[in-house]
Amino acid sequence: MILGKDKRLIIGLICFAMIIVAKLFSIQVLDDSYKESADNQAMVYQTIYPSRGIIYDRNGKILVGNRVVYDIMVTPREMAKTEFDTLALAKALNLEVSFIKEKFDYYRKYRSRIGWQSQVFLKHVSPEDYAKFAEIQFKFPGFRGVQRTTRDYRINAGGNLLGYCSEVDDNYMQKHPGEYRKGDYAGRTGIEAAMEKELRGEKGYNIYLRGSNNQIKGRYKDGEMDKEAVPGKDIVTCIDADLQNYGQRLMSNKVGAIVAIEPSSGEILALVSSPCIDVNMLDNFGSHYSEIVANKYRPMFNRAVAASYPPGSVFKLVNGLIGLQEGVLTPQTRYPCHMGYTYGKKKLGCHAHFSPMNMEESIMASCNGYYCYVFKSILDNPKYADIRESFDKWGEYVHSFGFGQKLGSDFPSELAGNIPTSAFYDKRYRKSWNSNTVLSLSIGQGEIGCTPMHIANLAATIANRGWYKIPHIIKASEGIEIDQKYYEKNYTLVDTLNFHKVIGGMYRAVNAGPGSGATAWAGAVEGLDICGKTGTAQNPRGDDNSVFICFAPKDDPKIAIAVYIENGGFGASWAVPMASLMVEKYLRGEVSRPELEKRMMNGNLIHKVKPYK
Repeated sequence: MILGKDKRLIIGLICFAMIIVAKLFSIQVLDDSYKESADNQAMVYQTIYPSRGIIYDRNGKILVGNRVVYDIMVTPREMAKTEFDTLALAKALNLEVSFIKEKFDYYRKYRSRIGWQSQVFLKHVSPEDYAKFAEIQFKFPGFRGVQRTTRDYRINAGGNLLGYCSEVDDNYMQKHPGEYRKGDYAGRTGIEAAMEKELRGEKGYNIYLRGSNNQIKGRYKDGEMDKEAVPGKDIVTCIDADLQNYGQRLMSNKVGAIVAIEPSSGEILALVSSPCIDVNMLDNFGSHYSEIVANKYRPMFNRAVAASYPPGSVFKLVNGLIGLQEGVLTPQTRYPCHMGYTYGKKKLGCHAHFSPMNMEESIMASCNGYYCYVFKSILDNPKYADIRESFDKWGEYVHSFGFGQKLGSDFPSELAGNIPTSAFYDKRYRKSWNSNTVLSLSIGQGEIGCTPMHIANLAATIANRGWYKIPHIIKASEGIEIDQKYYEKNYTLVDTLNFHKVIGGMYRAVNAGPGSGATAWAGAVEGLDICGKTGTAQNPRGDDNSVFICFAPKDDPKIAIAVYIENGGFGASWAVPMASLMVEKYLRGEVSRPELEKRMMNGNLIHKVKPYK
């Protein structure tokens, strides 16, 4: 009985031993994972950076391409084992010897912290300079070149539109956990930021083995485990490169913005902010950062989407349409204007023109008095219980045009603007206010704030006779989809049948000719049927702002545009001719008024603008 137990014990031990042997055989012979884990201690991963996706305009022109550069990397521990010719290294890389010594001092100081990590010694070395270095690279142990791409700007489409890429910092990596490592670059503003995920691509790597003396011995498994870099996706924008560049040139030495939209699609044809970051600064943005930040006119601030301005008289179109919808106004309604509108002991002034006027004439001549009557009739409408109810209804109409909210564009940093509420005025005036209190809203002043994109969208909405598609900068293309919301029509609360009633006035404002009282006759171009509305917006920082919105042609519009010039004075002075030139450039490919073009491009208004704090 005892012997039987011994036999069972011996058999059990033999089985256990066989299991151990089988497991060891599996680990050591069949399964490489443990070997690879050990090898990882001696592996060196060399990152392969992908080429960033190309950015095209709507017509296939390259806005942003790529060019090859090299980063010179160094592993300080390898470098420290041998002496080499510092002067030769400086000559090969066009460096000052002092720069090299400063770097070496840093490596010596933090040697224990750096260990065997590779450091970036020099960024963005040109292929020509790298070729000189490569010929004598063997003289400098620990040094090697890593190929990467940097951005190449084919057309000056404006740095605020395109955006810049820069090396990620700790803060950026924390916001994007696991996506980036030190030495990686990412789009930080503009299109580069908006489309970062699509443009960046996927990094690859080559694996090398390090010997017992920590020197590179060769490729791991002959490159079998290497990973190819995946290039970023190319994207197609809605931008017309020629129109964008033309707008940049027109806005030279001016502060403000131009936004042009294709009404039928909501596609943004041009998005100009001035002053802007020069595209020549984008490639090496870090070295220009201090200069850009010190500029008192804030070129990094994209006024096209992020500046809150009073819309001025272009907002009369909104109040006119609301009046028509509410039934307190007809196209035949006439109101007097004696250099303005008097209420109590106050007067809201206006310029000289004939009186009384009907609705079309009031738009043509931009009569302030007329829209004081219209606005008061909206708010004092007896069908509403009180001023709060009528004012909130007015606010609903205004919001339906896209004001007072972010439009939902795919371009970053969009501002919502401001449309005041009855609650706001209750608090400000302790519930003691009426239509006279807020009369400045009748002409787009007071507490109304909007961006140039908002008022360009207004032009597109009127061009479409009552609806808009959300303005957007990216087109759907191969491998790139855009949100379904950009295909949807957003209707205002004003009946579409009312829009032709204001379009007649916009057409006359541009095409009625001098002597008619038309405020925008200087913008007329024969055969283009431009419809527009001027604005002169009060500005607490100096001269009035010059504003103009328009679309063309009148029927089947192809372009809607807003021009906003800080301290430009009357809308007709600068905004009208600049918008007119932009429209002609887009629809005909060239302009027929070279003298006007020259005057607009050479005009310098920036000295009128008070520096921003």
